[in-house]
Amino acid sequence: MARKADVSDVVLDAALELAATAGWRDLTMRDVAEASGVTLAELHAVYPTRNAILKAFSARIDAAVLAGDTGDLGDESPRDRLFDVIMRRLDVLSAHRKAAWSIIRASLGNPGSALQGFCLTQASMRWMLEAAGIDAGGPAGALRTKGLMLVWLDVLRVWQSDESEDMARTMAHLDRRLALAERLQNFAWRAPRPEPEEAGA
Repeated sequence: MARKADVSDVVLDAALELAATAGWRDLTMRDVAEASGVTLAELHAVYPTRNAILKAFSARIDAAVLAGDTGDLGDESPRDRLFDVIMRRLDVLSAHRKAAWSIIRASLGNPGSALQGFCLTQASMRWMLEAAGIDAGGPAGALRTKGLMLVWLDVLRVWQSDESEDMARTMAHLDRRLALAERLQNFAWRAPRPEPEEAGA
């Protein structure tokens, strides 16, 4: 019997292929099982709901982006590091462009799916901030996360129709949005300045 992890990958790959070719909106779990070559019971054991499939998809993208993290932040500014991380995420997502956009379109008319998409995106953006060496914790981190979500969703709109190999239009749009966010201090990029020492301390 195949390992559960293997079945999970096979099912996720099949679900993404179906989303890309047939659309996500009307996709049934039986469709996924048949395309995966597994029984409904085997499918239920790894993905009991369609939302579970989406969660796994998001986790796969997150993991692929974070795998590129070397731990060396270098001398780049926080904004430049975040630019690199977001472009790395788009590079990974490009392999599933049609599936991703089908899922996004389907969620627009479904409040439940939209809410889950919001939660998954929020969690992913926290990880993207951390990968860029930007603190995502506390109230300030929550604000940064929400700001980055707005940037990400806006950039996705451009990325969806940018079929150039170098994604030049997407890169330019992302750079402008991050520059605007920096100017508005939406993300509070820079670390807080240390309090001045008291005289005589």
